Amino acid sequence: MPFSLVGGAALGRGRGELLTPLEVGGTFHWVFAVADGGLSTPAVYAECDRLRGSAAVPEPEASAALLAALRAGDAVGLAAAVTNDLQAAAVSLRPSLAETLGAGAQAGALAAMVSGSGPTTAFLVEDASAAEKVADALRSSGTCRAVRVASGPVPGAVLLP
Repeated sequence: MPFSLVGGAALGRGRGELLTPLEVGGTFHWVFAVADGGLSTPAVYAECDRLRGSAAVPEPEASAALLAALRAGDAVGLAAAVTNDLQAAAVSLRPSLAETLGAGAQAGALAAMVSGSGPTTAFLVEDASAAEKVADALRSSGTCRAVRVASGPVPGAVLLP
């Protein structure tokens, strides 16, 4: 909740409660496709553990490339750097997400990924025009219930008199 009040961009550590503000040098454009129905977060984590097997889980760390792309406002660089370790598990439990991801990528998204533990999917695009193109393609794909376009970073909460 504190992050929503402050706005901007931040790196979350711990369970997301340890926030460090990040410098962002531009506006990033996103399209979110909302799936029909949900996914259990505990089930997605359990599936992630199952898929990993006995592989060691590295300590999460933001890559230098990701931080540099944010600072520079470089959408192409950011697209090359973003990942979601839970994506394979979410798609394993809900294979239809692969169709949504494919539809957004085919429409020109720079990056297509599951958001968090899903089932919402997120698409990073180059600009506002590309966001509308990808959003229209997702709406007509029949692979999601709703589509939302957003850009950020955004300011935090403002007190009104």
